[in-house]
Amino acid sequence: MGFAEFGARDGFPVVNAHGGLACRLDVASAGPIAGECGIRLISPDRPGIGLSDPKPGRTVLDWARDVAELLDRLDVDRFAAMGWSMGGQYAAALGHALRHRVSRVAIIAGALPLTDPGVYAELPVMDRFLTRMSQRAPWPAQQWFRMMRFAARVTPTGYGRLAARTLGPADGAVIRENGFEVFATMSREAARQLPGIVEEYRAWVRPWGFGPEDLTVPVEVWAGTDDELVDASWPPRLAKRIPGATLNIRDGGHFMAHLHYREIFEALRS
Repeated sequence: MGFAEFGARDGFPVVNAHGGLACRLDVASAGPIAGECGIRLISPDRPGIGLSDPKPGRTVLDWARDVAELLDRLDVDRFAAMGWSMGGQYAAALGHALRHRVSRVAIIAGALPLTDPGVYAELPVMDRFLTRMSQRAPWPAQQWFRMMRFAARVTPTGYGRLAARTLGPADGAVIRENGFEVFATMSREAARQLPGIVEEYRAWVRPWGFGPEDLTVPVEVWAGTDDELVDASWPPRLAKRIPGATLNIRDGGHFMAHLHYREIFEALRS
């Protein structure tokens, strides 16, 4: 398992579940704020992503077992979990499977279970396309991700500019502020293993193995007012289904965490 650490090495551990088309580096820009907040941010690559070995047929709960083994090796017992976008369900899985070790969970711009009736149809067109192609035509899907990786490597500035234009004004501003080449580097690393990124899209439509209603640890659901990738009804619906969950709506798009890392980290430490 590949992973990266950011923030305070002796701080309170927070495990990050990266988003889709992302990897362990998607929280690199949060490192300085994590350090100021006394957070040790541990960000693993999921199987087949970045530096992690593949695990075909994996489920959300499989990843919880992987993380438990990693934390044992790092001598970490108690921790909090956060997950952005596709990573939201993986953070929830940690809260469910490792409830005796997890103090709190933050689900940021996350999705409802895609196996629920009608939810898949509420995905953006591109996510539906990539998911169905990964399920039904994995080799062509790999070629699509290969082109993405090629563009991010050959013309990182152009790749970042394109992403900034297509993801909407709020998210474009975040990409520009962090740097086009930083975004391209993260994307290139995310697509290091083409079969692995296809498996990401196959895995996220499999049953979670639990429901939002089964979570018993404190959960915070975070969402941006200008998120163009998540259906606006999802965050309140998800928070309503999780017992005792807190819903936090803030300014920003799908990358709203970049504007509110300090508040998120302070909530995870509470």
